[in-house]
Amino acid sequence: MPDSGFVQQDFQRRLRNIPSLGMGLSVDVYSPNLFELVNTLKERGLQPGYLEVFKATAAALSTVRQAMPDISLAYHGEGLWITQPDVQASPFFQQDVDEMVLQLNSIQSLWLNHECAMKQMAGYSFGTYVPPLYTRLSAEVVAANIAAVLQMMDRQNRRADGAVPLFLLEMPPLTYFFAGTISIPYFFGLVAGSVPCGLVLDIGHLWTVYRYTTACRRMSLERFVGEFLDEFPLDRVVEIHIAGLACHESIGQSTSGEELPEWIDAHAAPIPSILLTMLEQVLAHSNLVSLRAVALEVDTKPIEMIVGEYAEAVRRFSPVVQQTMARGTSLEHSMEPAPHPISVQVPVCQSDRQQLHDDYTRYAQIISGHAPATGPEWQDAAAEAIGITRYRMVYLPYEILHWGGDLAEMFPQTCRALAERGVCLTEFVAFWFRSPRPLTHSYDFFLLKIERFCEFVTERALDLQGCAQQECDILRQAYAEANEVVEPVVEMERIQ
Repeated sequence: MPDSGFVQQDFQRRLRNIPSLGMGLSVDVYSPNLFELVNTLKERGLQPGYLEVFKATAAALSTVRQAMPDISLAYHGEGLWITQPDVQASPFFQQDVDEMVLQLNSIQSLWLNHECAMKQMAGYSFGTYVPPLYTRLSAEVVAANIAAVLQMMDRQNRRADGAVPLFLLEMPPLTYFFAGTISIPYFFGLVAGSVPCGLVLDIGHLWTVYRYTTACRRMSLERFVGEFLDEFPLDRVVEIHIAGLACHESIGQSTSGEELPEWIDAHAAPIPSILLTMLEQVLAHSNLVSLRAVALEVDTKPIEMIVGEYAEAVRRFSPVVQQTMARGTSLEHSMEPAPHPISVQVPVCQSDRQQLHDDYTRYAQIISGHAPATGPEWQDAAAEAIGITRYRMVYLPYEILHWGGDLAEMFPQTCRALAERGVCLTEFVAFWFRSPRPLTHSYDFFLLKIERFCEFVTERALDLQGCAQQECDILRQAYAEANEVVEPVVEMERIQ
């Protein structure tokens, strides 16, 4: 394993390139319209310290950079499933990393933020993030994959100032269940001890850890947060996120009679006051010494709500955020960074990778309802059986049928014809998870849903194949055209 002292020194070297950015927003280019959002903020006298932009097309990101030359931009990636033991063997891994580095360079970002989660594992695909298995072997594989990505980022880095980028690993939310044999703080401590990455601590994600583990039955939220932060490698936290929470639309308000709501991560929803209280507790912790930025995640949220929440967050938290960042930078000057980036390698033998692949195969089968939740990794989920059941029976079918494109709206003619033949769309969920599939292209859930539905129709109603294919072609063409849209120059000129 790498020397933890050298790893920490390299982290410090990379961290020194990142200025104190303060409070900002984590945004999507398209939803809501980023240019309209920034203009509205400007009209209200609000200037974000930075924008963390979610992965988009290269053309769209280039336009954003040109339109906002005076705003610091950071980058939130997607599609590098670093939790997976076989991701580096994927025929698309190098292509996906190359694309990500190109986008990093395009906006001159000093970091790549990526969720420690996946939407594809062991040949199974999902529409929303699934947390990793929290095991020691899983942490070793995550560290090994981050090391590989870091080496490629360093080789292809094209920042004008020559600064080396930092990989930020974000702790993901839990959606009704937890699977693992070690604690989440210990998991991230193992990763941080092996590679010079920073961390992103999401306050809403932290709430879901409390809610969907046995912790909520054993202690108060305040005590849980305190104990979690004491164990978590808080000295590696470079960015904090805070976003909305809400009950999922497929479930509605909690009917269980329990005091805690069944909230999950929901960026379009308002930020509940309990998260602001948690944020205060996090910012006050003495181990938070590497903080550079705090972002409200606002993709898909109405602009008026964003402006109101951001104004209130700045009023309430900007002074303490500035104090926390200053505390950390004064400490860093007393530490000796590595003279140059180190080449970290985290060896994981093939038999261990195969073991984890098998574990993830079973993971996918369990959460899709094709295997029982038994074994040491699933003791917590078994104790809170309602959570895994809710995910299997309600959340996951909704995701496949409605999230990222409602099937009945995407394929109106084909779905009507299927209904006339007595073919229920819920059968598509079982078809989707019937068996693992080889990857045929880089992850895109919308395109994957189109491809799989056409296969489903061919199997269940061959005479409707032509109708389904026609609707598939229309959808693909419209999707390609939508992704090529770049905001007009008039919008750019209004922001400058």
